[in-house]
Amino acid sequence: MIARYTRPQMGAIWNDLHKYECWLEVELAAAEALADLGEVPHDAAKALVTHAGFELNRIQEIEREVRHDVIAFTTAVAETMRAKGLAEASRWLHYGLTSNDVVDTAQALQIRDASRLIAAGLAALSAALKRLAFQYKDAIQIGRTHGMHAEPITFGLKAALWWDEIERQRRRFSAAAEEIRVGKISGAVGTFAHIGPQAEEKICAYLRLKPAPITSQVLSRDLHANYIATLAGIAASLEKIALEIRHLQRTEVREAEEPFAAGQKGSSAMPHKRNPVTCEQICGLARVVRANAQAAFENVALWHERDISHSSVERVILPDSTILVDYLLSKTSWLISGLRVNTERMRRNVDMTRGLIFSGQLLLDLALAGMLREDAYRVVQGHAMEAWENEGDFRVAVEADPHIQQYLTEDQLANVFSLDRQLGNVDAIFQRVFGTLES
Repeated sequence: MIARYTRPQMGAIWNDLHKYECWLEVELAAAEALADLGEVPHDAAKALVTHAGFELNRIQEIEREVRHDVIAFTTAVAETMRAKGLAEASRWLHYGLTSNDVVDTAQALQIRDASRLIAAGLAALSAALKRLAFQYKDAIQIGRTHGMHAEPITFGLKAALWWDEIERQRRRFSAAAEEIRVGKISGAVGTFAHIGPQAEEKICAYLRLKPAPITSQVLSRDLHANYIATLAGIAASLEKIALEIRHLQRTEVREAEEPFAAGQKGSSAMPHKRNPVTCEQICGLARVVRANAQAAFENVALWHERDISHSSVERVILPDSTILVDYLLSKTSWLISGLRVNTERMRRNVDMTRGLIFSGQLLLDLALAGMLREDAYRVVQGHAMEAWENEGDFRVAVEADPHIQQYLTEDQLANVFSLDRQLGNVDAIFQRVFGTLES
């Protein structure tokens, strides 16, 4: 069967018109499959495939009267058949199906379409992060723990970490999207009382879906909960990236900055402002996706073989979550591709504390040279705290300490403060992460 519609962009996937297009795809696939099995006349199935259609306004008009969207849909489609003198063929529309055979299976088509766009967005972001990582592989930056200077890293390592996380999210999303690529045509309580499993298999094959192994009247909602939870995980990773850039853009840091266009304004009152507004949008909207995951988990438990408490929720959380993640991926790719990186500022910040960030290496070297670790820690911390409190030069103080000189030569002390030594394994990390040192 050839699809009767072109694949829309994300927002259009979830509008009423496309929803009913997907419903019609399921109905026509059912007619064709049942005709193949001899349960529906071939002429009737052919007439439905060729002539069945609907007017969106007419469905909405009927629904206002009957208060049932699937009945309104099938009535409107049957009207188009009668208007063409094909009333007899319309008898076989929706034959043997219950409403959720159509609704759940069609929703799987919408999720599949949405997943293709999200997968493409993840791939684009992954590529942008890889470029960033290799571009700044050797750009020295201070690592921070608890927001405080720790030991040197490179900005490329930070980007490589992001890339690695997004690659995991790509794998998780691929698995979640594949898991939910299922349809069900198993009837009102999942027993195939009116059409058999073979028909379901053929209908799903027409639609390029897999038949769910077992269902009630609906597909089990743990599928949908896992899918939206995976979207929430993606949003959390995007927030992680955006939050880090927000911190790096702070006036006191100024190591990285989101793009700022010519003519852009940061504040109505303060002309000097260049606020990280895109990063803040990403962080804020990620919260919405995570909140939707909670609602998805609440949908798992339904009464007996089905109630409709999940239905109204999904009309919000499925469109909102997929649209938001698609948008957030686009914004994050834009952010990474245009990121302004200030390597000179990074290096100044590395040197800001006058050698304090090498205290850990000094501790190890003194212990290696024979000083008891407890004594070495006390000596190193004493110099570190003095330099911290009085903004002194830690390296100068250490090199002038006769007690330390008893254990470390001048060359060994110089090696304590070597950035090359600290970052000597960057290539090995890149080789491990990317499998290559070529971008």
